[in-house]
Amino acid sequence: MNVRRWLAGEGVCRPAEIRAELVPGLSDDEGGPRFAEEGYRLTITRDAAVVEAPSPAGLLYGSRTAEQALARDGELPVGVAVDWPDYEVRGFMLDVGRRFFTPGYIRDLIGHMGELKLNELQLHLNDNGFKKEGGGWDGVQAAFRLASARFPGLSATDGVYTRADWDSFEDVAAANGVRLIPEIDGPAHSLAFTRFRPDLGEGDHLDLSRPRTTAFMMELFDEFVPWFRGPAVHFGADEYFADPGLFRDYFNAMAAHIRSHGKQARAWGSFTRMTGDAEGYDRDVTINTWANSWYDPVEAIRDGYPFINTNDETLYVVPKAGYYHPDGLDAEFLAREWQPHVFPGGKSVEPRHPLLRGAMSAVWNDMTELDYTEQDVDRLIRPTFAILASKMWNGSPYPREGI
Repeated sequence: MNVRRWLAGEGVCRPAEIRAELVPGLSDDEGGPRFAEEGYRLTITRDAAVVEAPSPAGLLYGSRTAEQALARDGELPVGVAVDWPDYEVRGFMLDVGRRFFTPGYIRDLIGHMGELKLNELQLHLNDNGFKKEGGGWDGVQAAFRLASARFPGLSATDGVYTRADWDSFEDVAAANGVRLIPEIDGPAHSLAFTRFRPDLGEGDHLDLSRPRTTAFMMELFDEFVPWFRGPAVHFGADEYFADPGLFRDYFNAMAAHIRSHGKQARAWGSFTRMTGDAEGYDRDVTINTWANSWYDPVEAIRDGYPFINTNDETLYVVPKAGYYHPDGLDAEFLAREWQPHVFPGGKSVEPRHPLLRGAMSAVWNDMTELDYTEQDVDRLIRPTFAILASKMWNGSPYPREGI
């Protein structure tokens, strides 16, 4: 495991247990706020191994570091390790809207992320396939993956998550230091909604000129936000090609509505493509910067938005597709050149910029008509998860000396 600072002693320890002690107020001058939120100190003597941390998250991470090193080597080197992450968001996004992933897989995925100190799983809960060439939307896959009696007929027939399923995700996430970021996407990618309510729009675009459309989306969030225990909820807002002014109004209305539920609002960056700039948009939203042509990180900094690096060219996996990374991300590039502040097209930003919250890789299941399984997807993401996790934690792709 990587640790940021290691002061070696002499000898080794084979502890019968690893003791964890919450120490409110424990600080580190170099680690600062990041140490206070997720950092830890691991002290190993010949007789004992003790993790001290100012937060429960730090206790979890320090204990994991010691447990994994002990499992690997059978002993721990005497010394003191001090560690904390560079970034508060170390994540992964999974498109379950276009392809259902079983509850068991989601729980296993959360556990694996926790082992690597990845701390956010965004679940993209609705989406659809592409409009058929020369045809319409008939027969195109579309799904919304949450089930509620308040919206009979909206939930997908090929797999949904019940409240009990979601509670199980939240329980596993809490035990592994992972925050769930639920995403209900609109006003594009909304074929599941327009099929359920044809009066809301046509195809996969909502008609924002109708007040009932935004009202319906707010009702949807009203129903499901109480399920979500994490601090943030994502309302999508990507790849909309209709009225820019109405889009801005929708963006602002949904951001405010999510905050009215006591949650932080998140959205995909779309300002440049939609209206040329962020003038008039709600600024109290965290943005996933996913494509430079839609809204790049330099623009986000200019406009004062906190942002997450989810760049399509470097961090998107689209199984079976002829674009992005159909066979998994480029491990050599990630290990050699990538950092959370690195963006293509000359858009890299200052490392650990105060508005850069972190990074998030993503799987998009665009190829809705092709046959592959959740195990196939897992084989695509596992080889680079550890590299990404390490880079998001402290910038190093490989274990350092010591722990």
